[in-house]
Amino acid sequence: MESIYGATNTATSAGMNPVPFDVVTPLINFVSNSDSSGVGGIFSFLGDVWSTFAILAYLVCIGMLIVYVYASTEDRQLHRLRVEILKQKERIYDERFRSGPKNSRFADIKKHIVSNNPNDWKLAIIEADIILDETLKKAGYTGTSLGERLRSISPAQLQSLDDAWQAHKVRNQIAHGGADFILTRRLAEGTIKQYQRVFTELDVA
Repeated sequence: MESIYGATNTATSAGMNPVPFDVVTPLINFVSNSDSSGVGGIFSFLGDVWSTFAILAYLVCIGMLIVYVYASTEDRQLHRLRVEILKQKERIYDERFRSGPKNSRFADIKKHIVSNNPNDWKLAIIEADIILDETLKKAGYTGTSLGERLRSISPAQLQSLDDAWQAHKVRNQIAHGGADFILTRRLAEGTIKQYQRVFTELDVA
């Protein structure tokens, strides 16, 4: 009887003190599961997506870099072409008017500046710049270009030096800007007047 009662008491004691349910362990197993149906699978998928995005981003950056290098190269070549075309125009004018009388050269400048064609205004400024360069060269000012000769002159030597600089800067804008440089009639006429003030002081106009 004692054994029966002892067994009964043991069972009763076991029923009164149940083993607690473990929640943490299954959750950890679920998170660490590498199966695509679990959270680990989601993390794995997101990792694949991020890797693919990173690769595409690198490829796009490389492509943009190649385009930039190509565009820069083409731009430099176009700039050199514009400068060469301008130099050819200057050589043509130089050959055409070098031996001609001064009055005819100034008359040609005035003819171009009163035209309605902006290209004629540019040619007038180019011709005036050639005359200025030749004049300073004959006067003995040193330099391999008009800009260098102007830098060798002081305002005391040439009161209209600032006019010469401003006019020469417009000529450079025409040379380097090409078709992108917009030359207005007002700017063209003002530039020719600046050249004329310099020519008057140098007694060549």
